[in-house]
Amino acid sequence: MQYLLMIYQNEIEYAKNDAATSQKMLAEYQAFTQSIIQNGNFKAGDRLQPTTTATTVRVREGKTLTTDGPFAETREQLGGYYLVEAKDLNEAIGIAARIPSARIGSIEVRPIWVYEK
Repeated sequence: MQYLLMIYQNEIEYAKNDAATSQKMLAEYQAFTQSIIQNGNFKAGDRLQPTTTATTVRVREGKTLTTDGPFAETREQLGGYYLVEAKDLNEAIGIAARIPSARIGSIEVRPIWVYEK
C-alpha cells in the first residue's frame, strides 16, 4: 500500500539554523532518502519552496480566486513529502519516524486512496 508522508515544521524557526546545522540536516535527509530507495519503499518525494511562494486557488460561483500564500495560518508548514510503499500503517509509521524533521516538527502519514478498476 502507498502512503504519503507529509513533513511539517516551522519555517521561521528552521530559517534561523546556521549553515552547519542546515548542512547536517541535509546530510541526514540524503542518508534517509538513500535508505528508503535501497529498501524499495521510495516512490517519490520532494522538498517544497517556502509558503511565501504559495498560491491558494478557489473557485466560487464560476470565478477563480487566488490568494498569495497558504490556505491557513499555522505554527507548522508543509515543507515536503515522501510517497512510500509500505506493507501496512505500522511500517509507514516506522519510516515516518526516521525522517529527520520528525525531531523538530511532525510527519502526517496518510494512505493513498485506491480506486477500483
